Amino acid sequence: MKSEVVIGIDSSTTATKAIAWDSSGKNLAEGCSPIQLFSPQTNYYEQNPDHWWNSLAESLHKLILQVDKERITALAIANQRETFVGLNKDGKPVRPAIIWLDERCKGLVDKYAGIIGEDRIHQITGKPKDYAPVVYRLAWMKENEKDLFGKVAKFCDVHTYLVYKLTGHFKTSWASADPMGIFDLEHKSWSREILNHINITPDHLPETYPPGTVLGYVTKIAADITGLKPGIKVVAGGGDGQVAGLGVDALIPERAYLNLGTAVVSGTYVKNYIIDRNFRTMASCSGDGYFCETSLRSGTFLIDWFLQQMMRVAPSKKRNVYRQLEEEAKQIKPGSEGLMILPYWNAVMNPYWDPDARGCMIGLSSGHHRGHIYRAILEGIAMEQSLASKAVENATGENIEEFALIGGGARSGLWRQIIADVSGKKVLNMSSDEASSLGAGISASIGAGWFRSFEEAAKNMVHVIGITIPNTQNTERYHNQLNIYRKIYPAIRKISHSENK
Repeated sequence: MKSEVVIGIDSSTTATKAIAWDSSGKNLAEGCSPIQLFSPQTNYYEQNPDHWWNSLAESLHKLILQVDKERITALAIANQRETFVGLNKDGKPVRPAIIWLDERCKGLVDKYAGIIGEDRIHQITGKPKDYAPVVYRLAWMKENEKDLFGKVAKFCDVHTYLVYKLTGHFKTSWASADPMGIFDLEHKSWSREILNHINITPDHLPETYPPGTVLGYVTKIAADITGLKPGIKVVAGGGDGQVAGLGVDALIPERAYLNLGTAVVSGTYVKNYIIDRNFRTMASCSGDGYFCETSLRSGTFLIDWFLQQMMRVAPSKKRNVYRQLEEEAKQIKPGSEGLMILPYWNAVMNPYWDPDARGCMIGLSSGHHRGHIYRAILEGIAMEQSLASKAVENATGENIEEFALIGGGARSGLWRQIIADVSGKKVLNMSSDEASSLGAGISASIGAGWFRSFEEAAKNMVHVIGITIPNTQNTERYHNQLNIYRKIYPAIRKISHSENK
């Protein structure tokens, strides 16, 4: 085992990253390749699935230049979630893939949720009514592209598509099937009850398996394209959110993962199936158990919006401006001198599930400057997460003691401290920024037979390198501010809805 390595593949919205890991969780080599994103019209977002495959192949070629391919024993995939493509009987796409950012199905959500029953969908899939799950985009395709819909032989998530290209088999992980919104999460099978309403059958979908299962082996054709050797094990991974939870060893309720990325996503592990409107329930990548996941669509997206749209900062100058804003914000006391931001720029998921919600700034005065706004953005997101995590604790009866931070925002020492102070919880700085790839590597290590369990694998491959402790005085100050913050959305909800009519 010492000479063997596994590959964790992170197939995200913008790029594929392939990283070689050893049994101690050391990053030995990596390759990365971009993926193009298209927007044919406002709020429509698509990708060519060939780009997923070509990006994977290019990233693997780059990796193999740095590590002997004879050492590679297995690979697993972490995939962008809530994205799908329909393939015809020859395995060719009938249209471009519709990805998770896409909003074309918004007008159909109430209709289809009403047919099946909003509460019934939630009970089966673990997902409250929202336009994110694939099921509503399948309904859109059925109504608006009937001919193309009828030509589909297989509907594939990203994981399925890449496994098919690597092995020739239409197979996927429970943790990749789950976000599609047509998977019976408790019983780990496609829901015929939901499928009947969109006129597809389980035959239109891949076979599903527990994470860590060997799904097949790299074919000679795939080996020629990727540079891998034939016969490498292809192991079930999962959706990038849950895989990241595995990649920070968040397999106990006391440690939640918190991804400060474009969106802010946090998950808390529970052993038994539970649903609640304060979160969406997701399959754990450890094979058993679930993650109670909260999601805020405006994370670092909101910071980028502030720099690009409000400050008109050129991309080449963003890094320097970030540093300046961090320094300015550090000089400002907790609470941003009365300025608060509700970070609902891209609507709100939990706990309100309101696609018409809008963000706002409250408390602006002539004394505020850009540093105040920047700090208020960080504080607003932290307050939203604090309330979301408290709701998870109330629903599950578990106590979250620490957040394991990942994503680009985790590099901000100021933001780490704000999250610790607002929540009153410890914040962990992890040894690797690549939690999704590492989690996929852990899945691959199970398929390779390195460890007896996911828990053992995570203990060996995941490492904490720093801890941010809450400042109790700041926590008390933020506690008072949270009592005000929680009243903002209910107070402006009617205004937001009247503006969207």
